[in-house]
Amino acid sequence: MAGTRFTPEREGELYAAVLGLLREVGYDALTMDAVAARAHTSKATLYRQWGSKAELVVRALRCEKPVFLDEVDTGSLRGDLDAVLEMTDDDRLEQDTALMRGLMQAASASTELHDALISQLINPETDGVDALLRRAVDRGEVAGDNPALRYVPHMMIGALAARLLIENRPVDRAFLRHYVHSVVFPALGV
Repeated sequence: MAGTRFTPEREGELYAAVLGLLREVGYDALTMDAVAARAHTSKATLYRQWGSKAELVVRALRCEKPVFLDEVDTGSLRGDLDAVLEMTDDDRLEQDTALMRGLMQAASASTELHDALISQLINPETDGVDALLRRAVDRGEVAGDNPALRYVPHMMIGALAARLLIENRPVDRAFLRHYVHSVVFPALGV
């Protein structure tokens, strides 16, 4: 956001307004006019700073999720993934899962939103997971040629989607912890 006139605090307020509206009305019904009204700014300012609704929404999501997985290093893969799970709570997981479900549906119809989600949210997360896994390989915890390594992000995203679909229950930390220990670690040979 080169040349922004927003302070970090003001930017945080604006992102909170975006996410509040997104949770209330969903991506398709969210408008820049509504964001501008809630955030007490102009629509022109929003477009000047973020360029599009998709970019603004994804930046707000990224700001709300400041966990940098590549910085988590407890000395073991088990410790790293358990530490990552401890960084959230069940209410947040439920909100994030519902929000991402709606965004994934919207992204299937919007190339702009899909591309923004991939570049600013998904890729940084998968890069962080890759960093955790590379350290595990370097420590000898996981074989470098294990074919499951490339599918860990798929497994984790699948767990989030499948629980709701199969059990009609939101994801919580206990489920994710059990899933990681029962599915991900065995697939990696840990």
